[in-house]
Amino acid sequence: MCNFITMSKQTITLLLICLCSISVLAQFKNIKLDEASEGNRVTEPSIAINRKDTKNIVAASILDNIYYTVDGGLTWEKTKVKSTFGVYGDPVLVSDDKGTLYSFHLSDPTGEGWKNEKSMDHIICHVSKDGGKTWDEGNSVGYNPPKDQDKPWATVDAKGNVVVTWTQFDKYASTDTTCQSNIMLSTSASGKKWSKPIQLTQIPGNCMDDDNTAIGAVPAVSPDGKMFVAWANQTKIFLDRSFDGGMWLTNDIKIADQPGGWDLKIPGHDRSNGMPVLMVDQSKGTYRGCLYLVWADQRNGEDNTDVWFMRSNNYGDNWSSPTRMGDDKENRHQYLPWMAVDQVTGYIY
Repeated sequence: MCNFITMSKQTITLLLICLCSISVLAQFKNIKLDEASEGNRVTEPSIAINRKDTKNIVAASILDNIYYTVDGGLTWEKTKVKSTFGVYGDPVLVSDDKGTLYSFHLSDPTGEGWKNEKSMDHIICHVSKDGGKTWDEGNSVGYNPPKDQDKPWATVDAKGNVVVTWTQFDKYASTDTTCQSNIMLSTSASGKKWSKPIQLTQIPGNCMDDDNTAIGAVPAVSPDGKMFVAWANQTKIFLDRSFDGGMWLTNDIKIADQPGGWDLKIPGHDRSNGMPVLMVDQSKGTYRGCLYLVWADQRNGEDNTDVWFMRSNNYGDNWSSPTRMGDDKENRHQYLPWMAVDQVTGYIY
């Protein structure tokens, strides 16, 4: 402190300039990857970092857009995924440890895109071996006509197997009270041949794609290979798990309430959601193996949507009390949460 006080004005000025320069250099540049238009909505983004080459980042948006960089995001190229099954929405990207990238989306056999929301009879998985530059023609996951598939999410386990979960509707948007929505799961060693889907839900939802629909399933795998899936249904968040990859629970564990449900009414949006996101700490830090969960709900009123966080350090048996993210004032909306866990430091973003 004494040495700093006796510094000359010139030295202090130089120090401030250096600090400002460091601050400027630390800022990330925002880069526009695409422009929305009538035929190119560029919504529902997904992003993955190549686990073998962290300078290779791949992003996706609907309906069929893929963007990739090999220099850490300084420059980007755009390509498309194509499928004989057609390309609809819900793009999802994930990488394995060998640098293979997987892209998932809904099918569109009618070719009508978002004009026909009853065309989602497949989930398609594409594989890229060159950092997202080119993709194979895609393989079908969970094809089960006449039932409809929706909202896939994926991860990769410690052995390199790809895991994908999704919602299966008996008939999408049906108001029939006997119509069910259920959470499904399938795995693959290569992204080309997939296991027969298994149903995880013991409590089905309806088919109306609303708060009483079972949807938003996100899979996560612990460092020791235990598998977990969380989803929303009937204003609650449920969890299922398997410690051996094959035997799943015989009942859905309710781990959180979601007052107001996942289908959020947000001013200025046709639709929005607060679906849960589940992650596992893969780092070698203090919280290795911890489960982290974020979601949004309107427990504080329809004009005050908030994002909430919980964690479990015993494989989902017990959870911390929900913690509200942020310190915003009332009458604000926080929604559409997502999360990432740094697999080196364990930091949560």
